[in-house]
Amino acid sequence: MGNDATCFPLVSVFRGDLVESRHFGIISIVDSKGKELYRMGDSSRVVYLRSSAKPFQLLPLVEAGLGRRFSFTDKELAIMAASHSGQEFHVKTVMGILKKIGLEADSLLCGTHYPYDPETSARIKRGEFPLTSLHNCCSGKHAGMLARAVANGYSLSDYIKPEHPIQVENRRTLAEIIGVSPDDIEIGIDGCGVPTFALPLKLAALAYARLADPSFLPQPRAEALSRIARAMQEHPEMVGGTHGRLDTELMKVAFPKVVAKVGAEAFYGIGLLPGVLPGEKRGVGIAFKIEDGAWKRAVPPVAVELLHQLGVLSEGELKKLSSFHHPPVKNNRGEVVGEVRPSFDISKFKLS
Repeated sequence: MGNDATCFPLVSVFRGDLVESRHFGIISIVDSKGKELYRMGDSSRVVYLRSSAKPFQLLPLVEAGLGRRFSFTDKELAIMAASHSGQEFHVKTVMGILKKIGLEADSLLCGTHYPYDPETSARIKRGEFPLTSLHNCCSGKHAGMLARAVANGYSLSDYIKPEHPIQVENRRTLAEIIGVSPDDIEIGIDGCGVPTFALPLKLAALAYARLADPSFLPQPRAEALSRIARAMQEHPEMVGGTHGRLDTELMKVAFPKVVAKVGAEAFYGIGLLPGVLPGEKRGVGIAFKIEDGAWKRAVPPVAVELLHQLGVLSEGELKKLSSFHHPPVKNNRGEVVGEVRPSFDISKFKLS
């Protein structure tokens, strides 16, 4: 996209008083009825939700009543929608899910990576305990998919394949939420091996609007979505972790106004509950994509600045999120030599 008309500069990286780098992206803000309220860039561009799809991949489990069947707690549901940090309490929670469905960690097909939590990662590298698939940030999602496979008598060895009933149902469910055909949703294989979904940005925003406000959907789907959102909000440490994770801190600081979930390659989805956005009675969804995939540097400032400009965050809440809003640029000596700053005005892109 670069600097053509479909994309706008969202973040500037200052070194001293000069802009050294910029990150471009697109934003769409949609209410739960489907009306686009703000559009910055080409909101018809198809983007991958990546891990931001997790709340919707969890929906068939909750909607089918499997939470009750397996006595899953809200903490366990939250980690099924998570990109967790691989901390000890995350690992134990996923192990608890697997125990309830009669499986072991070797059933997980998500692969392994070092935990996002730096302390846990360092302990593994020192040999204190082994790295396993339980540390994968997506292990909760995979445990939830295995629960559905066990409950329905589906094969366990290939639950990640696009043609598996679990993945077919995931795609169909998301399509129904946003009012399109499953064939309209493109799929790609995510980092953990399962299909993820690609949608026009404005439909991704609609999905998050309906996660926050499912009143336009039939029961029991609306009730199930509300439970997922509530579980994420009430247990944000399960969705991310306790050390500097945006999802966790945003939902904790702005509770109970916001439900949020990161996706890889700098996609972000935010749902605002009904009445949270000033002047709007309905729930609202926000979706944005940073073109160069710069998650760590660009996504947190854009997310916090959007909520600030929209009047969602109080000054006190904004202050608590300052480390995400204007992250410092440091040199190798640990000295602050610059700052990352949001560089957009969403009010200029409000639609009539």
